[in-house]
Amino acid sequence: MVDLAVEIGGLRLANPVMPASGTFAEGLARIIDFNRLGAFVIKTVTRELRAGNPTPRVAETAGGMLNSIGIPSKGVDYFFKETLPFYRQFTPPLIASLSAPTADGFASLAAELSVPGVAAIEANISCPNLEEDGRAFAMTAHSTEAVMKRLRAATKLPLWAKLTPNTGDIADVARAAEAAGADAVVVANTILAMSIDVDTFRPTLGSVTGGLSGPAIKPVIMRQVYQCARAVKIGIVGYYLQQVTADGGIGDILGDRKLRVAGAGPAAMFSFSVNNVPLYVVAKYYREFSAQNTTQGGSGTLSIRAAF
Repeated sequence: MVDLAVEIGGLRLANPVMPASGTFAEGLARIIDFNRLGAFVIKTVTRELRAGNPTPRVAETAGGMLNSIGIPSKGVDYFFKETLPFYRQFTPPLIASLSAPTADGFASLAAELSVPGVAAIEANISCPNLEEDGRAFAMTAHSTEAVMKRLRAATKLPLWAKLTPNTGDIADVARAAEAAGADAVVVANTILAMSIDVDTFRPTLGSVTGGLSGPAIKPVIMRQVYQCARAVKIGIVGYYLQQVTADGGIGDILGDRKLRVAGAGPAAMFSFSVNNVPLYVVAKYYREFSAQNTTQGGSGTLSIRAAF
């Protein structure tokens, strides 16, 4: 049996597949085996109750979808009473995603969530920073370093920084997160966008703008993953394949010689609905290196499953 175990961001995972925060919930346990995942990344937790943004919150586009959910949250008390006990029944480690409007708010919430049952903290610094006129923390290296330093001092758990793709220099932001003590960077949240309803001539989202996700942004995020992977030494998901017999096995296109190849890249799972049809998407990308007796390059997979 193939060993898919990886080490990333201070954790060892059985495999590199984990749900992206905000696209996964407890109800999915009825249709998939949670223990097959590498880790859980829960919907972002905030200290206060949050109703989220006005409706409509989701709109289809030609190459993906727009969302403006607004991080609705049942608060930290609900996390301890309901969310954490639910995930304790499963094997994969739990990564708690959190958000706050200030650096001090991030630090205090991270300290409170650093409890048994939580394996790592994902700091959603792609959210607005009230101390920087509402711009996301991860828009600049300066604000990223400031908030990550507070977080690093507040928790001893592995610390992941969720970045925004809307910054002008994501590699610089990733370096700032690493310098401040992050164990991994999550690349990246959705791209700021909007669309107009041609029948009403009004924005399709209740909050006018939202985040674009889906196939349309894959080349952009791939470019940013590549830039961050070159800029920092933290948080890389990868694989290693070695053919131990000279029998012309899988991947050996140069004859019956032993081969070796390693690769690194991200993997994420998304779930959403389009016209009331549940869709599940798993995206993986690996950049190969250290190849011997085989070709070297990049590989990516995108699998889509629909439930009718």
